Amino acid sequence: MMKITRKWQWLAGIVAVLMVVGGVVYSRTRVHADSSRIKVVFWHEMKGPGQQAIDAYVKAFNHQQSRYEVVAEFEGGYNGVIQKILNTHGTAASPALFQSMDISTSQMYHSGFTTPMQKFIDRDHYDADQIIPGAKAIVMRDNQLLAMPFNASQTALYYNKAVLRQYGITPPPVDPTYDDITRVAKAIHDKSHGKVKGMTMEAYSWLFEQLVANAGVPVANHDNGHTGNATKVDFTSPAAINAMKWVKENIDYGDFMNFGSGGNAAANEAASFLAGHLGIFMQSSAKTGQLYQVLKNDLSVTYFPRPNGQKANGIAVGGAALWIANDKPSVVQDGAWEFTKFLASAQTQADWQAKTGYLAVNKGAKDEPALKKLFKKSPVLEVSGNQMLRTKPNNTNSGVFVDGWVPARTAIQTAMQQIFAGQDIRQSLQTAENTYNKVLESNNRANGRH
Repeated sequence: MMKITRKWQWLAGIVAVLMVVGGVVYSRTRVHADSSRIKVVFWHEMKGPGQQAIDAYVKAFNHQQSRYEVVAEFEGGYNGVIQKILNTHGTAASPALFQSMDISTSQMYHSGFTTPMQKFIDRDHYDADQIIPGAKAIVMRDNQLLAMPFNASQTALYYNKAVLRQYGITPPPVDPTYDDITRVAKAIHDKSHGKVKGMTMEAYSWLFEQLVANAGVPVANHDNGHTGNATKVDFTSPAAINAMKWVKENIDYGDFMNFGSGGNAAANEAASFLAGHLGIFMQSSAKTGQLYQVLKNDLSVTYFPRPNGQKANGIAVGGAALWIANDKPSVVQDGAWEFTKFLASAQTQADWQAKTGYLAVNKGAKDEPALKKLFKKSPVLEVSGNQMLRTKPNNTNSGVFVDGWVPARTAIQTAMQQIFAGQDIRQSLQTAENTYNKVLESNNRANGRH
């Protein structure tokens, strides 16, 4: 009898918990249903400090006005979210505002699922000039701003000042050439008697693309797809060959450490760099804050390397932008636009860079107390932002406007791995080019483009 009583007590407890949980869920649903506010669902892909910052911005925005209620939802990685957007558009499950990565710009544009930011800019006479030109360039089409830049990053070159100081090596300039970096990398290797590797580069297509962009050369025809539909790619240009020859020179000399590709490669190269076993590496500017926390004033950052004897053309801004979906009522889209303006403001962008390491896209952010204080204490954190500011956008430094670029990056990554392993540069890049041209031709045919 006692066993039965305990069993029923246990079941009663479970039922009670379910009723409470159900009540909470019902209560939350009623809050949304009864609220006079217009609900704006925002999908993002930020984790860690980025997610914490977004949650704080949502709370601040919802507190400062009473018309809209923004609800932020983490939806996973960049590639997965794109498919969710395409699959849910036109249903109640789709968001009003969403974050989408730089190389998905063409896909979002051609989907027809979004309302260009330019519509709201023109209507409200919003000053779009406050947004840094290089940040806008990747999400422009026919002089129309399609989306609002948000979490911006650039490729950066990092070196460990403590290593250079230990071996009496003159640092590279802030705007280095290939030879400037090779000089330092070889000196690190020689003076440490091989105990410290001079440099590395992850087999990562984004790095390859930016080396070519900094040389002022497109990787796809029709100006990287900006002036027409891209039908061919060019991974074997003299600029691309030259960039890989530069890397190969360091590999052959023995000062290069090959970490391979992928998340483990990026983590391992950073760990080796922080431990003083590696002098130089290249990665996203978003890493700057994390590296600085460990190395402090021994961290130094330069602009991305440029070919010898050539002025830097500038590199593309990576990261992601904010898009407004056109399947929501105009009042909801207006709410998405209001929140977008809040996120793009100088004050928010300054706070965003200070908290996450992403580059502020608003020109006025550098004059905000949050960044003025940060840059005064840590000037190295300003370098990549200055690189973005100085870049004059053109069709070769504004990214690629091509649908389905992920397979291209996979092909280039494979080619880089082959080159790092000693295979022929031109042949490896030619294989990558041929592989993606077939994919591109198939994509264009499927979408009725020529």
